[in-house]
Amino acid sequence: MNFDMYSKTGGPRRGRSFDSVNTCYEDKQLNYEMNKANFSKIEENKKLTSPRKGHAAILFSLKNEVGGLVKALKLFQESHYNIEARKRRNSEFEVFVDCDSDHQQLRDVIQLLQKHMNLADMDLKDNFSLPDDDMDGVPWFPKKISDLDQCSNRVLMYGSDLDADHPGFKDNVYRKRRKYFADLAMGYKHGESIPHVDFTAEEVQTWGVVYRELNKLYPTHACREYLKNLPLLSQHCGYREDNIPQLEDVSRFLRERTGFTIRPVAGYLSPRDFLAGLAFRVFHCTQYVRHRSDPLYTPEPDTCHELLGHVPLLAEPSFAQFSQELGLASLGASDDSVQKLATCYFFTVEFGLCKQEGRLRAYGAGLLSSISELKHALSGKANILPFDPDVTCKQECLITTFQDVYFLSGSFEEAKVKMREFAKTIKRPFTVRYNPYTQSVDVLKDMPSINSVVEELRHELDIVGDALQRLNQHMAV
Repeated sequence: MNFDMYSKTGGPRRGRSFDSVNTCYEDKQLNYEMNKANFSKIEENKKLTSPRKGHAAILFSLKNEVGGLVKALKLFQESHYNIEARKRRNSEFEVFVDCDSDHQQLRDVIQLLQKHMNLADMDLKDNFSLPDDDMDGVPWFPKKISDLDQCSNRVLMYGSDLDADHPGFKDNVYRKRRKYFADLAMGYKHGESIPHVDFTAEEVQTWGVVYRELNKLYPTHACREYLKNLPLLSQHCGYREDNIPQLEDVSRFLRERTGFTIRPVAGYLSPRDFLAGLAFRVFHCTQYVRHRSDPLYTPEPDTCHELLGHVPLLAEPSFAQFSQELGLASLGASDDSVQKLATCYFFTVEFGLCKQEGRLRAYGAGLLSSISELKHALSGKANILPFDPDVTCKQECLITTFQDVYFLSGSFEEAKVKMREFAKTIKRPFTVRYNPYTQSVDVLKDMPSINSVVEELRHELDIVGDALQRLNQHMAV
C-alpha cells in the first residue's frame, strides 16, 4: 500500500550535493556502493537465519535538480518497495517509500540516501506495524457503531429482574411494566427509531415530582452549561413537569447539537460495554421510571436520572468531547485500565463538581438528579479534592450512600486535558481515532493508518489556511 505524503516541520537534514559536471562519476560510485551493500547483506544472511523484519517507511524531500529523482529511485529498484513521488510547490520532490524490510537493509539505504542525495528533508518512520497476532490478547471492542448491537444487551443488573430490596420488587404491575421496557431495549438495533412509549399517569406523576423539586435547586446548584441547555430541551423535546420526553426526540436533538445519540438499554451494563458506547457518541439510556413509592430515591439509573442528569450536558460540545474521549481510551484496554477509566467517569460525569464565578457548581448527573446529594455536595460539609485522574481512579465508588469525597475541576476543558494525559498511560499496542463520517474507529497501529490521519489533518489545515487568507483579503478591502 502506498503512503500519502506529508511535510515535516523540523529542520532539514542535508546529504552531499550532486554537481552536474560529475554526474557520470557519481553514478558509478553509487552503483559501486549499492553492490557493496547488497554483497554485505548476502554475507550477513548466511550467518543470520531469521533477520528482524517488519513494516517501515522513509519520507524524504529532494532539491529540484537534473537526475536527482532518478538517482534516488535507483536505490530502491532491486527491492520490493512501494514508492510514491510528488512535486511540491517549492520545486522540491517529496518521496514516500513504504516497505517490508529488515533493519539492516533499511540502514544501508538510508546511508546511501544521506551520502548521495541532495536532501531537503528526511524522516525515518522506523516503527514497525503491529502484526495481527499481537492483537490476540486484546479484549474485543466494537469497531463500528453497529457493533454496539453485540454488547448493548449484556445487562448485569436489574432490567426486568429486580432484587428483593428494590422498591418495586413486590409490585407485580410495576414488574410487568419493567419487563415491557426491557423488551423494547433488547429488541432495539442500530439505525432504528427508538419506540414511542405511552407513559402511565403514575409514571408521569413520579417524573413530575422529581422534575419540580430538582428545578428548585438548579439555579443555585447546577453549572452554567446545564442551565443554558435545560430550556432548549424544554423547547425542543417537551421537558415539562407533566410530560416525560421521548428518547427519540432527545436523540434527534443531541445529534444536531453534539453528534451524540441515545440508545435504549434495559439496565446496568459493564463498565467496558458502557464506555464503548461513549466512544461512538452513543449514550445508553434507560426508559423506565422509578417506583412511585419513593419518587426521590432510586437504587438504579432510571429515565429521570438519564434525562435530567445526563442529557443537558451531553448537549454541550466540550462535555460531549470529554465523554467520548473517556470511551475511546477504554477500547481494547485491560480490565484494570477500564476500571480506572470507569472510576474517573463516575467521579466526573456522575459526581463531578466545578467552580464558576467563585462558587461550587455541580455538573455530575448523579448529583443533578438527586435532591439530597446535590444539597449535601454543595453544603460546605462535603470532602472535596482537586480532580487528579491518578488519585481519582483509586477512590471507592459508593452507590447507596453519599460519596466520601467529590472531585473538583476548574472546567470541562481542564478535566479533558488531564484525562488525555492519563489515557496516554494506558498500555495498548495501538491507539484509536473516531471517524465521524463512517461512525467507526480507526485502529492506528501501523504507518498506513497513521499516515491516513496525517493526510486528513493536512486537508483540514489547508481549509483553515484558505479561510485565514480570505479573511485577510476581506479585511484589506
